[in-house]
Amino acid sequence: METKTQLAKLGLFDAKVPRYTSYPTAPHFSNDVAPGDFSNWIKEIPPGSDISLYVHVPFCRRLCWFCACRTQGTQSESPVRAYLETLKAELHLLKRDLPEGVRLNRLHWGGGTPTLLTADMMTDLTGAIMDVAPFAEGYEFSVEIDPNEIDDSRLAALAAAGMNRASIGVQDFDDEIQKTIGRIQGYDVTRDAIEAIRSHGVYSLNADILYGLPHQSKERITESVQKLLSLNPDRVALYGYAHVPWMAKRQQLIPSDALPTPQERLDLFETARRLFVWDNYAEIGIDHFATQSDGLTIAQKTGKLRRNFQGYTDDMSEVLVGIGASSISRFPQGYAQNAPSTGVHTGAIREGRFSTARGHKFSPEDKLRGRIIEMLMCDFRTYDDELKDNYGLSQSALNTMYDVAKTEFAGMVEQTPDGLFIPPHARPLTRMIARAFDAYDLSKAGHSSAI
Repeated sequence: METKTQLAKLGLFDAKVPRYTSYPTAPHFSNDVAPGDFSNWIKEIPPGSDISLYVHVPFCRRLCWFCACRTQGTQSESPVRAYLETLKAELHLLKRDLPEGVRLNRLHWGGGTPTLLTADMMTDLTGAIMDVAPFAEGYEFSVEIDPNEIDDSRLAALAAAGMNRASIGVQDFDDEIQKTIGRIQGYDVTRDAIEAIRSHGVYSLNADILYGLPHQSKERITESVQKLLSLNPDRVALYGYAHVPWMAKRQQLIPSDALPTPQERLDLFETARRLFVWDNYAEIGIDHFATQSDGLTIAQKTGKLRRNFQGYTDDMSEVLVGIGASSISRFPQGYAQNAPSTGVHTGAIREGRFSTARGHKFSPEDKLRGRIIEMLMCDFRTYDDELKDNYGLSQSALNTMYDVAKTEFAGMVEQTPDGLFIPPHARPLTRMIARAFDAYDLSKAGHSSAI
């Protein structure tokens, strides 16, 4: 109770802060990055490098009310097939600029619902991707799979193409909560999909579950987590539901008076967190859990855990290329985001150019602050030696930066001989502590609750 009182005094239950899957965050992107920049950054990838590729499929058969992703509904195959042709043309443009010998360390299909693609479309798309770059040794190919939108032929096509990790969104198994958020996906449907995935030789499984949903209680989230644990996922992301109806209009269908309070959200998170820990999952950063043998756990133990737009990752690639409408790419030079509108994106590709609409070019200070924030988000500490060696900082300059966080969060952060450290009792504040190193104006961006 004393800790919760301290957290309240520091503003945890009132604050709106970024999730820091990038730095600077997407609201600070501008039109300073154009298609020519994206093309040049592709050409500047060192030959023979291992990179990551993200492919975005924005279509869904049904639009879940809770979702704030940029998606569009379709009941027919024709717009999906037309979009596939756009993706293939975009991949051809990428191949034109990509240096020799580049390989794929990570390939991820997200959405939307990538499994809206038919089996023949999946085979067509993976063929086009392999024509651009082959898989690297030890690659990971993951696909977001909707249990309501998958069958044996599509799973067979994905397995044949090399998929070796599946990702399934659970959100919550409670019937009333599912109806309230517009996401009907029973436990039996989810279990059957996972059994089918494993029957095709794909044994690595990610799962997402949400806390902070309408009508959610400690008893209900306990039941949902226990059901999820019975499915033995390798990784679980325990995300806080972000209620942002001013950004995602469909969320207006969710009754705000049924949402838990910020204090109740913390209780829901702690309830779920304890269940994962009791089941011997390792805690990864602020909201992920993984089995002891999983790559995320190994990355955490070896200091190689990273954070990107998909959350926590063990991907060490310097370059992430995003394909498809609204996709974001990350290069050593900066971020580049494709046009969010499917029509605008398609129009640009048909004209033989990338659809890059906005982004951000890194300054040396961006790189420094971004790395500090990533350290805090991944490891709850900073490493002074790395920061001084890689960014040319003196210890006094680092101390000056640390003083801001130490003053604002007195008693919640410690400075050790190695760097700044967030002790376990203060970790609900991690995103707020990271904000102390954010040099950008956060007042104009509609960020989500800090808890």
